[in-house]
Amino acid sequence: MSHTSSAPAAAKEPTLQPPVAKQIPSRREHHGDVFVDNYEWLRDKESSEVVEHLKAENAYQEAITAHQEPLREAMFQEIKGRTQETDLSVPSRKDGWWYYSRSVEGKEYSIQCRVLANNTGDPVADWTPPAVDAGVALPGEEVLLDGNIEAEGQPFFSVGGAAVTVDGNLYAYAVDNSGDERFTLRIKDLRTGELLPDVIEDIFYGVAFSPDGSRLFYTVVDDSWRPYQVKSHLLGTPVAEDEVIYQEDDVAMWLGFDLSSDRRHLVLSIGCSEFSETRLLRFDAYDAGLSTVISRDHHVLYEAEPFLLEGKETLLLTHNKDAINSMVSLVDPAELTKPLAEQDWRTVVEHSRDVRVNGAGVTSTHLVLSVRKDTIERVQVLPLKGLGTAAQGVPVEPAFDEELYTAGVSGSDYEAPVIRVGYTSYFTPSRVYDFVLPTSDQPRGELLLRKESPVLGGYSATDYVATREWATADDGTKVPLSVLRHASVPQDGTGAGLVYGYGSYEMSMDPGFGVARLSLLDRGIVMVIAHIRGGGELGRTWYEDGKKFTKKNTFTDFIAATDWLAGSGWVDPSRIAAMGGSAGGLLMGAVANMAPEKYAAVVAEVPFVDALTTILDPELPLSALEWEEWGNPITDPEAYAYMKSYTPYENVKAAPYPKIAAVTSFNDTRVLYVEPAKWVQALRSASTGSEPIVMKIEMDGGHGGASGRYVQWRERAWDYAFIADSLGATELLPGAGLK
Repeated sequence: MSHTSSAPAAAKEPTLQPPVAKQIPSRREHHGDVFVDNYEWLRDKESSEVVEHLKAENAYQEAITAHQEPLREAMFQEIKGRTQETDLSVPSRKDGWWYYSRSVEGKEYSIQCRVLANNTGDPVADWTPPAVDAGVALPGEEVLLDGNIEAEGQPFFSVGGAAVTVDGNLYAYAVDNSGDERFTLRIKDLRTGELLPDVIEDIFYGVAFSPDGSRLFYTVVDDSWRPYQVKSHLLGTPVAEDEVIYQEDDVAMWLGFDLSSDRRHLVLSIGCSEFSETRLLRFDAYDAGLSTVISRDHHVLYEAEPFLLEGKETLLLTHNKDAINSMVSLVDPAELTKPLAEQDWRTVVEHSRDVRVNGAGVTSTHLVLSVRKDTIERVQVLPLKGLGTAAQGVPVEPAFDEELYTAGVSGSDYEAPVIRVGYTSYFTPSRVYDFVLPTSDQPRGELLLRKESPVLGGYSATDYVATREWATADDGTKVPLSVLRHASVPQDGTGAGLVYGYGSYEMSMDPGFGVARLSLLDRGIVMVIAHIRGGGELGRTWYEDGKKFTKKNTFTDFIAATDWLAGSGWVDPSRIAAMGGSAGGLLMGAVANMAPEKYAAVVAEVPFVDALTTILDPELPLSALEWEEWGNPITDPEAYAYMKSYTPYENVKAAPYPKIAAVTSFNDTRVLYVEPAKWVQALRSASTGSEPIVMKIEMDGGHGGASGRYVQWRERAWDYAFIADSLGATELLPGAGLK
């Protein structure tokens, strides 16, 4: 079925026998339905027999794919050759300092630095970042954290949050050395370089100091890996005495926090994807405790930002009350004492069926909006003066010149005259702009390019083409596709193609530059990114039409995207691969069961392929939080039956499955390694075809794989080499590749 360039290896493959796990039947019964699971025993992570089996899987995978090693090495060198390894971020100003990170050739991790800012009284000049050169220290540069030193002797290294006090003296940072997303928090005195004795173990993402620097706020997860507590640590006191600011006991609700833009409040966000609750703590009335903005009982999905509007305490609400795509309103806090139906909310951004409001924030002078229109994320700003009245100004949007792009606010300081905007497209490397906020003298604002990430190796965007196409789903729905290809690929029906998708949690697959992807396009592979239902590309309805009892639309949309590619004239229909990760890995498992004949190869990364088993066990990590996405199969027989009709593991059947690679990590806490381990066994025992099914397991990584950048490049080269080899697309196009 697949066009393969691996003829020399084909002769060896029959002699390679995949690991066969013993079968120990485990009976699972729900709502009168019995499922016998022969491989559930692989869940025992502490078992030496399980570990040996996983090592055997790796050995088999390495043998089966050994002939791909030269291609993997070539792709790795292409990624490396296009990446400026000694590089730095654009400095961001916070209070009196410019903060930035450096990366150094040959080193895996970034180095966090800062340098003192000037205050000349000229606002734009004071907010113009210093010119920092790669590899050259600025006068007065301070190193806050060198990840390479921190990672020495550790199997894994990741930073899960950092914060600096307003006075710039203390730096808190959280480090994970195993990949399980539980972090150890330490505090450095930047005046002396010494670590404070305060060390807090087992925290989750998110760290913030109180404005006076006396307290540190952090999040703790429960046994199922759900963030459920926000705690306060008073510096210099025993950690055992840390105060629980708030504990969320509903297992289906997620908890997080941040400081308000003006840093007068601690803002607690509690919610699921369907409704939420915000609680506020005023720093100037700390002992008064938390106040609730809108109770979750009203089932409103919202975010609240407290701020001063012309000196008056005001709440900015981004909400879905009578607005499926959300809207923005202002409310006086005094109104919150009334019943919801009687409260006076002033509209700032009206609801639109065509525009999804993703979020809103404030600076001292402007409202900053993130909206999605025609699948594209955009930034808009409005002056605070006259906001919510007849005198309200009109939104101003920075203008960009590409059709398919992503723009988003990547940072703004409350007092700044600029907002930092990140920009990218499929073939424009990431850019950093400062958008000077509009004034009466400059009503459209001004876009100042601060940096475009360099791409080496003779890269030229004109060598590639990105177009928007549309597939037609089974029910007639038009599904947007982003089609990426090298400009020299002929439309003669002989090429190779790759379809990529996700389609869950209202996550959008937004246009973005990827160095590694060029290695596929340079080999003539036409890549389709399928913006399928379950994602957020076309508003909230697009998401709701691909979750719970409409989840199968996600899978059939992906197959429709595959059919579009097969009939596009670009590719040979027998040379199409599919790829997706996490919930996109569930998608891979589903389409492999539904249409195995349409794919020459499938790569499923950290795949959620045993979703029903996971969600039926509320003790497993994050299971309860999944009910809003897939339904609750524990209490709802209909949800159980619907899920069982598509979950990949239960629906493996006798069919000629294509080449399949399941890529996972032993320490992943979001999608446990056992899911792909069981799935691969089931596939091998059922497949009527002869194509190899392999599992690659990273024994030291987490949900994002291993931690260093070179290691991650090698992982991506492995995935892409597997695809290119399976499609017989291993050779570079004439004139393509590094120059």
